Amino acid sequence: MLLHPSHSNLLKAVSRSFYLSLRVLPEGMRAPTSLAYLLARAADSISDTSLIPCHERQGLLSSLRAAIGTASHARLPPLDQLSPAGEHESERRLLAALPELLAVLQNANPADRASISKVLDILITGMEADLAAFPDKNSGCIGTLPDEEALDRYTYLVAGCVGEFWTETMCRHAEAMHGADRNRLIKLGVQFGKALQMVNILRDCPRDLRIGRCYLPQTLLGNAGFAAGDLLQADRSARVQPVIRTMTEKALDDFRAAVEYVMLIPPHCRRLRLACIWPLAIGLETLLAHSTNPHRLDPDRITKIPRSRVYCILLLSMTRVASDQAVRKWMNRYFMEIETALTQPFGTDDCRQDAGGLA
Repeated sequence: MLLHPSHSNLLKAVSRSFYLSLRVLPEGMRAPTSLAYLLARAADSISDTSLIPCHERQGLLSSLRAAIGTASHARLPPLDQLSPAGEHESERRLLAALPELLAVLQNANPADRASISKVLDILITGMEADLAAFPDKNSGCIGTLPDEEALDRYTYLVAGCVGEFWTETMCRHAEAMHGADRNRLIKLGVQFGKALQMVNILRDCPRDLRIGRCYLPQTLLGNAGFAAGDLLQADRSARVQPVIRTMTEKALDDFRAAVEYVMLIPPHCRRLRLACIWPLAIGLETLLAHSTNPHRLDPDRITKIPRSRVYCILLLSMTRVASDQAVRKWMNRYFMEIETALTQPFGTDDCRQDAGGLA
């Protein structure tokens, strides 16, 4: 399977930091994973657009699912109205490239094609569930996930399944992984994906609230004496700390599984390891920053790690990637600092020393 150079440029435009992991992958795994990512981003663009009503978006997602399932652009509806020229240019280019991407999918080997179709079917199911569960972003209402079980299902549909797909693709294309415990890897890969999604949920909570979506479960909010609408007040950051602590602890459990996932990749498979270590370390770095962000409910002060720290992660990973001991020590430093942050009076950052988990 080969992607056209224009598709690689498009990938860089729409994938942000994940582009790093996709580019470092061994060639056999890079193409199917990149294709799946581009198709998922196209589906996400359809799901998130405010240019057409919700029920029409659901119809478009259904058509896209059918087109991916048959690897045929004949099932694609016109998508020009979703992103007018000059507005969100990279998304417009991505949607325009869908017929070409489906042609690449059609020519893929059967195993890759089936795997890509499967993960896109699950991801689109998650997007459809979001559109059905939450009110229109302009309604002025806020929908909330009812409980932690619903949160777990949501994180699987939008991210855990990606860990499953990644693992299946890795075991198929990386010779060094042919004898690996596939079932254990898939289980850990699902948790890896869920961990990364939990970071997104915590970080993006203020902006999600303002488009009518609260992914903090109603059961946790209720136990803390909150309703979702209360979180629109930025000065409630300290009071919502018990909910944040519970969700952060869940994320840490899944991140520990992610570390074990990396450990099951042989140290000499440097590209595969780096592709996993980068989102792992960036996710933990973001979670650490969020744990000490006193403005976590302010939509104008979303937790974001500086580019300089990302560069530090990339540099440190190069020196530690081939050593299980070094990787574990590095990640354990993050776990220790995040756990310490959760026990500190909210709004302090005394738990951070030197360069945090980067030291």
